[in-house]
Amino acid sequence: MNEKVEAPEVKNARPYDVAPPEQFAEFMRTGWAPSNLEGLQPLEVVTYAFTRRQVLSEAFPNIRLVIPSGNYKTRSNDTEYVYRPHSAFAYYSGVQGADAVADSVLVLEPKAEGGHDAYLYLHPRSTRESDAFYTDRKYGELWVGRHFTLEEAATVYQIETRNVDNIEGLLRFSKETLLIRGEDALMDKLISVHAREAEFQTFTSEQRLIKDEYEVGQLQAAVDSTGRGFSDVIAAMPAAADHPRGERIVEGAFFGRARLEGNDIGYTTIAAAGSHACVLHWIRNDGAVRNGELLLLDAGVEMDSYYTADITRTLPVNGKFTPAQRALYMLVYEAQLAGFAAVKPGVKFLEINRAAQRVLAQGLVDMGVLTVSAEESMKPEVGLHRRWTLHGVSHHLGLDVHDCEHARQDMYRDGVLQEGMVLTVEPGLYIQPDDELFAPEYRGIGIRIEDDVIVTADGCRNLSEDIPRHPDAIEAWMASILG
Repeated sequence: MNEKVEAPEVKNARPYDVAPPEQFAEFMRTGWAPSNLEGLQPLEVVTYAFTRRQVLSEAFPNIRLVIPSGNYKTRSNDTEYVYRPHSAFAYYSGVQGADAVADSVLVLEPKAEGGHDAYLYLHPRSTRESDAFYTDRKYGELWVGRHFTLEEAATVYQIETRNVDNIEGLLRFSKETLLIRGEDALMDKLISVHAREAEFQTFTSEQRLIKDEYEVGQLQAAVDSTGRGFSDVIAAMPAAADHPRGERIVEGAFFGRARLEGNDIGYTTIAAAGSHACVLHWIRNDGAVRNGELLLLDAGVEMDSYYTADITRTLPVNGKFTPAQRALYMLVYEAQLAGFAAVKPGVKFLEINRAAQRVLAQGLVDMGVLTVSAEESMKPEVGLHRRWTLHGVSHHLGLDVHDCEHARQDMYRDGVLQEGMVLTVEPGLYIQPDDELFAPEYRGIGIRIEDDVIVTADGCRNLSEDIPRHPDAIEAWMASILG
């Protein structure tokens, strides 16, 4: 019999994990000037976040509600991805941008007389009285930058703040508790699973289906910034065309705008040149950008508020559409117009898709590639036109690029449009390079046009109307930048 061999003890000798000598620790506590932040004001979002919490409180009376911001996500070994809090936490707390701190928790504690008190638990600034400001690699100020003190956070967010290290003290008081699970390992451990957790998560998703005034303003700002990012890409097009990995130049040009004016990109940029545009989620972005071909750019700036745009434009690399490119483009353009026309209160969400698909199907019939009528192809059990257009035409947009993910099907996919919803309208047509049903000049062309719209009382308003869409307007736009 083999003897059991004990695994050797793993010793962590990284400098920041070694306790500092007492003389050094004492030295580090002295000689610092006061550095409190002055002139802080409540964020614009606080009144909206308060109203959102009131709605949530009324829906779940006499139950403690726990919404974590989420833990850091490890990228590799001891390095983490750039932190971005859970969207429900951002929605109800108002925490924004780089001020978000991992492991924060929003707690709505029920009151005996009804309603809830809100408490924001977070890691406060590591002040100079402790060693943490230079020894704590996850939260220490000299490692990751300054956080708000509890008092500063309370001023900015207008919520009573507490140190998250003390949250177990609150949770020891046994009380019926609902948790958004899977975001914070400690909360998952401390809080027992409740039968209404799925209902809780669904409610926090469905409450975001109708956007308030603040959200619409942030989405408009995200769209406007995205438009400037697309102009940056056009300006970088010659450099992209000169490099074997020109798609990376495109991606980088847009990323620069997102980081300059927002928090980040709202999702991984699709910079798909040539036949790569026929891959619906092309995010490798490592291909060439060739004159005479098209670039499909699907990208969105995420603002510091975490609201993101989601825009797609298909651009001729050299600034001019070929006849074949223009013919396919105009078919998608007309399909999008039909999608816009379908957006109005009381209309079923899926009608946006059907309206755009009908135009695409008829166009494919007119081109001689669809062997059945458009009416026949539109039947769910047929759908032959979907060979060239695989994806849906619309989704909700907001804090997440595919917002309200946990909404019930009868409130989303099978739901009815309501004033204040924000949606994408994004038909596409993709002719694979080996598709012999199309003539050679059409093969390898992928086109998508995507805009963000808000449902109004009598239709919709296109938030991205100022980003050129018609092929003539695109050519003029590119000429104005490239000369």
